[in-house]
Amino acid sequence: MAVAKIGDNTFFVGAIDWHRRLFDSLIPLPEGTSYNSYLIKGSEKTALIDSVDPSKYEELLGNLDSIGVKKIDYIISNHAEQDHSGSIPQLLARYPHAKVVTNAKCKVLLEEHLGVDPERTITVADGESLTLGDKTLKFILAPWVHWPETMFTYLEERKILFTCDFLGSHLAPSKLLVNDISEFYEGAKRYYAEIMMPFRSSVLSHLERLKSYEIAVIAPSHGPIHLNPKLIMDAYQQWASDAVKNQVVLPFVSMHGSTQKMVEFLTEKLIERGIEVKPFDLVVTDVGKLAMSLVDAATLVIGAPTVLVGPHPLAIYATYLANALRPKTRYLGIIGSFGWGSRMLDVLKGMITNLKVEILSPVIVKGYPKEDDLKAIEELADEILSKHREAKIL
Repeated sequence: MAVAKIGDNTFFVGAIDWHRRLFDSLIPLPEGTSYNSYLIKGSEKTALIDSVDPSKYEELLGNLDSIGVKKIDYIISNHAEQDHSGSIPQLLARYPHAKVVTNAKCKVLLEEHLGVDPERTITVADGESLTLGDKTLKFILAPWVHWPETMFTYLEERKILFTCDFLGSHLAPSKLLVNDISEFYEGAKRYYAEIMMPFRSSVLSHLERLKSYEIAVIAPSHGPIHLNPKLIMDAYQQWASDAVKNQVVLPFVSMHGSTQKMVEFLTEKLIERGIEVKPFDLVVTDVGKLAMSLVDAATLVIGAPTVLVGPHPLAIYATYLANALRPKTRYLGIIGSFGWGSRMLDVLKGMITNLKVEILSPVIVKGYPKEDDLKAIEELADEILSKHREAKIL
């Protein structure tokens, strides 16, 4: 994407990656992503806020050249991860007088991960400011919004908050400046689920802290720039809150139809009881959609057959994912089947140490589910209904 002006002498100079489909060899990117870098020209100094993934370095340079940038005084590193800071070593070589401005923790990571010369780094503390002449940058430390060294940069005169990963989206937007997030809501929620949800308490504390700032624009490091900041901040507030919905997320895998029968029967009985169900066949599931479904659901039920006395590997992965993402889910059920012996239940229970959940009555059957097994599944549906009513979410 070409350069976009977002304020007085303030420009988007980053890059859109239309074709990237996997992040960190883990996170699916069905709609690509962007690496948002911002240039601010002050009356005395020029600052670049974040760089781009090294694969898009030449695109960044082209954007800088297109607006006549001959000198950069400061390169602000809000976060040391490569998709934001990976091009800093090349930028330092191109602009020999430039200094990297970051916090103490990020300085260490830039040295360790990218080999940035500490002599070319200026360290700032929380609340410290840097003048560009007629423009002032204020730095807000925001630890554990994804990494321990993340910070935000606030352009005081224009009330623009550069939030790095916070409030971002893995999207490749052709429309960069947005007033309404409805078109991008799913992408923003998916991003929250995959990256921010494990740090839910930090998300809430940083949202609370930002209430003391007047914010006209939120400029994250991925996805569209928000001209109506309240919309994305309100969405994050709801996602990170303790409030859950009358929903059951049901990731499952079935080898010979036994577990699938149980899942289908449970789905039917939950729907009959007025509970929304989101089943995910793990053989074909987009894990990003599974993560997104966990943001609001009151209950998670894992369906798994037994493989060599343990859970099927895909069920292990789904359980590990849920445990790592730490959703606000309140109840957890386990259903499944086995042929001649199983430790599946013990293994899966031992994998959910991060989840603050009440474990519901498990239903583990031998062979294909029979009438008594289906009765136990129906009793599980009743138990879920009772729990949702007790929690006043139905």
